[in-house]
Amino acid sequence: MVQRKKEGVRDAILEAAFRLFSGQGYSETSIPGIAREAGMSTANVYVYFQSKIDILFQLYSPWLLGRLDKLERAQRRIADPQERLRKLLLTLWRDLPRENNGFTNNVMQAVSTSSGNGDYSPALRQLFQSRVAGWIRECLGTPSDESDMLASVALMAFDGFAMNVRLAHSPPCDDDMARLFSRLFAGAAAKSTPTP
Repeated sequence: MVQRKKEGVRDAILEAAFRLFSGQGYSETSIPGIAREAGMSTANVYVYFQSKIDILFQLYSPWLLGRLDKLERAQRRIADPQERLRKLLLTLWRDLPRENNGFTNNVMQAVSTSSGNGDYSPALRQLFQSRVAGWIRECLGTPSDESDMLASVALMAFDGFAMNVRLAHSPPCDDDMARLFSRLFAGAAAKSTPTP
């Protein structure tokens, strides 16, 4: 007999998982722990989700996309391209990694412990990089391939800041760092543009 899925149960699982991931991290959270937090059996969790990483990405995808949409709106309000780039880097390297008690750190934990058996899809990361590359292209006027490379570097730094957010004594990104790297990115872009 096929069990009928109920939206309220799915939501309860996601809410419980978000609390646990935000509070104790991906590595310390288990499916039985999520089930206990949601007030149901472990077997019931598996009716709705294939794995712990599946639960995480069901939470992380809308969480990240909402923040990227908010960042895009903020980018549109800043006329100066250099200031837009600074704001972009500050958001990527300081604000997102810190939000919700370092929620992005969960993704770093999940991906680094993934078995590689297809339980992780790079689609969200590719979308993330594409949007960042577009914003960099708008700020610097760089060709697509260079914007993609700069976005890749910016997201590698994002990964590092997300990993370090829960570590004591890790160097945080601040306004000075974002300003420095926005100048470095702009300088690299200016040098790569051929002169007439």
